[in-house]
Amino acid sequence: MSHSPTPYDLSPPSKELLDAITATLSEEERHVLLSQGTEAPFCGGLLDNKQAGSYICKLCALPLFSSACKFESGTGWPSFFAPYHTDHIVELSDVTHGMRRVEIRCSRCDAHMGHVFPDGPAPTGLRYCLNSASLDFCASGDEKPDPLRRGERECL
Repeated sequence: MSHSPTPYDLSPPSKELLDAITATLSEEERHVLLSQGTEAPFCGGLLDNKQAGSYICKLCALPLFSSACKFESGTGWPSFFAPYHTDHIVELSDVTHGMRRVEIRCSRCDAHMGHVFPDGPAPTGLRYCLNSASLDFCASGDEKPDPLRRGERECL
């Protein structure tokens, strides 16, 4: 069992649990999370969310981004200038679609989240551009149940 300093368990979910969760996803969510797809701009349900809380992986519920780091980028996707914790995401080189980008994945379950670009605001100068279909949102003050059970999300 591995832990980040935050102290979330970063061990991947079992294949059985991952299969059970995947079976509950919509076609678009499966395409984005498992096949590195992208939802249409300005269509995601979390784009205009202004509530305080945490943005968590739709597949395994690991906290990935905080509302405190969200900003309006004008790109049509939820954007953040920093992750919840650097151990919670993995960055991979992506040379698809005729360009060089940095793909973002959940470090616990390897689900595709979006991409990071070097054109964000201070203090990091980064723009984590994410798909709403990859995320769930937990408002501040929500309960803290088991983070590996879909529908029972851990909130900060």
